[in-house]
Amino acid sequence: MSKSVLHTIEDRMAAFSKGQKRIGRYILEHYDQAAFMTASKLGKLTEVSESTVVRFAAELGYDGYPSMQKALQEMARSRLTSTQRIQAAESIYGQDVLSGVLQADIENLRQVALNEDRRTFDTAVNRIVGARHIYILGARSSTHLAGYLHFYMQMIFENVTLVQSTAAGEIFEQLFRCGEGDVMIALSFPRYSKDTINAVRFAKSRGVEIVAITDQEQSPVAQMSAAALLAPSEMLSFIDSMTAPLSLINALLVGIATKMGTDVTETFSTLESLWDQY
Repeated sequence: MSKSVLHTIEDRMAAFSKGQKRIGRYILEHYDQAAFMTASKLGKLTEVSESTVVRFAAELGYDGYPSMQKALQEMARSRLTSTQRIQAAESIYGQDVLSGVLQADIENLRQVALNEDRRTFDTAVNRIVGARHIYILGARSSTHLAGYLHFYMQMIFENVTLVQSTAAGEIFEQLFRCGEGDVMIALSFPRYSKDTINAVRFAKSRGVEIVAITDQEQSPVAQMSAAALLAPSEMLSFIDSMTAPLSLINALLVGIATKMGTDVTETFSTLESLWDQY
């Protein structure tokens, strides 16, 4: 949509039903909070049904409530400081922070299950399994995701390198042998690391195929990838939620193991013997 969701709501307010006007007014006044609410939660606050909220999103031209919510989240991401996000979180989560955060994570997982392109997922698995060498890179909040992925990948493959991102110069020292036939798994979530973007750009220039694990198609690493696996990481707080990205990584690992079949079975049979012995 060319106009922002708020401008669209303002333009169409006169034509809305009573229930839709309540939704519209709430979003106009509290878009920073509405951006992180489920359709059910927004419906309760505006005293309409969840289905009315879903129809409201369709009325604005979105293909579903998650699409409208994503547009609101992009606005919140660009306009809210970390302090403002914390203040907004207090009003949404109230006294039951645990439930609010878990529900937000559940919604992120649901979006991955519904929206992840299965052909893109299969492409990512095939590129990784067939790679000459696999590089894994993640900086900032993605550092530990990259480490987790590497922990299991190095049990499956002999040709895996976890690119350490402690300094930009060191990144390129670790990548200078990369080339055609290699794959880089690049993990990148807002705020996107310039070191990751530059490393991906360098690897791609050397003929490396990029598999991106990121939050949206518009992210820099997704734009440079042969396959982009998408998982939302938005949470109304000073932190980003890595629940959905981690679950997507788990699915990727299982997909790789399934693709490799007996090779992985033999590897883990050997490892089980070592673990039992030592």
